[in-house]
Amino acid sequence: MESILGATLFLILVTASAAQNACICETNKRTVCTGNQFSNCECKAVGSNQPVDCTTLTSKCLLMRAEMAPLKGRRFQKPEGAILDNDGLYNPDCDNNGNFKARQCNQTDTCWCVNSAGVRRTDKGDKSMKCSELVRTNWIFINLKHKEREAPFSERDLVNSLRQLIQNRYKLQQHFITAIEYDSPFIHIDLKQNATQKSHEDVDIADVAYYFEKDMKGDSVFHDGMFNLSVNEEPFDIEEIFIYYVDEKPPEFSMERLTPGIIAVVVVVILAIIIGITVFVITRRRSSGKYKKVEIKEMGEMRRGQNS
Repeated sequence: MESILGATLFLILVTASAAQNACICETNKRTVCTGNQFSNCECKAVGSNQPVDCTTLTSKCLLMRAEMAPLKGRRFQKPEGAILDNDGLYNPDCDNNGNFKARQCNQTDTCWCVNSAGVRRTDKGDKSMKCSELVRTNWIFINLKHKEREAPFSERDLVNSLRQLIQNRYKLQQHFITAIEYDSPFIHIDLKQNATQKSHEDVDIADVAYYFEKDMKGDSVFHDGMFNLSVNEEPFDIEEIFIYYVDEKPPEFSMERLTPGIIAVVVVVILAIIIGITVFVITRRRSSGKYKKVEIKEMGEMRRGQNS
């Protein structure tokens, strides 16, 4: 009797699990669906979290809000002082060990200073520009976005797949992979490596990030060129990749490099100071004028008193 009851409970659990796995909204893929205790499928729209009726079309308003949700949900914000490689490919000068020289000119008369990842960290100048040292990049912050799916990956499986990929394919020691986070469809990877932590045998995190980026963009540096990442035998297709570099010393960009938002704030502050000084000067002058008028009036009264 107990064995029959156990088998029945097992079948119920299997059925419930299968129903939950098959719980999708046929008319709207931008939903999160779960099976309730009555084995019914309940779906809510992404972005608004409002229940939707999957037997009919979802309203345009909810659809538009769902389409905007990933932009608002990008919670993996780049660190302060991080720089993005906006210059792309150039012809670098390398030292005898294959490292970037601190000053790069791309075989032109325009030069700039780079970090150990070869990313520009100063404004551009002429041939007289001096770069006193090669500043090390000790933190690489990678943001990824995978293509849309009916359901997100298992966070645990995705993190394990990426960790094994970085360790096995790019030979990076596990302790240099300090974080892998997943908030569908966004993935964040942290690679950290100080100069004192890196031995002669260790690969550099800047090299790892470059190989990784090439693989993700379908331009593998490896001779076989074959790269197919999967999570539980499901293809892992990347739609976006952004790599940010954080150096041991902050970058040295002038106002020209600042974003329009920061420039606007600076301008507003300067204008506020100028207006404040102007108001102060005008107020002082008016006050001084009033005092002079009072003094003249009092002197006039005193003279009239003396004459009388």
